Amino acid sequence: MLGLWISLLGACGADKRTQTEEEVSVAQLGVYPPAGGQGTTGELVIPNIIGGRRVTKIGRAAFYGCSGITSAAIPDGVIRIGGSAFYKCKGLTSITIPDSITYIGKDAFQDCVSLTNITIPDSVTSIGMGAFSGCESLTSINIPEGVTIIEYNTFQDCARLTSIKVPRSITRIKGGAFRGCTSLTRMTIPDSVTSIEDMTYWGCSSLTSIKLPEGITIFGYALFRECTSLTNIAIPNSVTSISNSVFQSCKNLMSITIPDKVTSIGKWAFRNCSSLTTVTFLGDAPKAGEEVFKDATPTIYRKPEAKGWGDTWGGRPVKLISEKP
Repeated sequence: MLGLWISLLGACGADKRTQTEEEVSVAQLGVYPPAGGQGTTGELVIPNIIGGRRVTKIGRAAFYGCSGITSAAIPDGVIRIGGSAFYKCKGLTSITIPDSITYIGKDAFQDCVSLTNITIPDSVTSIGMGAFSGCESLTSINIPEGVTIIEYNTFQDCARLTSIKVPRSITRIKGGAFRGCTSLTRMTIPDSVTSIEDMTYWGCSSLTSIKLPEGITIFGYALFRECTSLTNIAIPNSVTSISNSVFQSCKNLMSITIPDKVTSIGKWAFRNCSSLTTVTFLGDAPKAGEEVFKDATPTIYRKPEAKGWGDTWGGRPVKLISEKP
């Protein structure tokens, strides 16, 4: 049978686009109740054939706002889940995704606040930005080996997510990917990752341990801001720049070592790090941003042969490493 892109639209009246011949709404075919905001409820079983044509795509906003759906089963043969397909399905607790799926679109499951677990099949190679953002009941999730980028805000505000395994296929983690994951306690980033962007871990208040790979060169804006359980962190030797507010309000950070390749540290990088007592620099004095240590009172230690140092740096006293207590 000829496989067409059948887009499942309008089940809860969220998407009013004009339908083409190959884009048939579920309500029109009578498979689900007519549009009406709360029309689709309970267990959602999507058929693999509608009107004699094979379903191969869950269309954009197909079940947008269908808060009455409690579980969903996507049939084998579907290869794409469109953007916002299950957006704000607040009653959805579980979903079955077949091995045929290769693509999960932008915001596909955003604000599915009751979704507790989901298994993403190994066939998936692309997960769109914000795909699981706001899934506050999600406790664990897998990222398949075929995915190469964790997109912007993919898991933002997944407040009960405690751990996640990042596969070796990942090369880039985009901004805000884990922002607000307040239950995330630890994470290991594989050596394949060369870029972790702004705000990725902002507000991960339970994060106590993270292993970062060599190869990262920039700590982006507010990367670990408000990671209030972080007591220490090993900065990779490859890092050359620490941006603004990277460790701002990491109130339990006690000590940190700055690698010798770092040439600049941005404004408020250690603002409100009230437990910070020791900052050890392994290289020459980097360029200091405004109020690097605002509301923090560490002592700075340096190597005797390092250049560019004075009696203070960033408003804090500088001593030789040999003077460490």
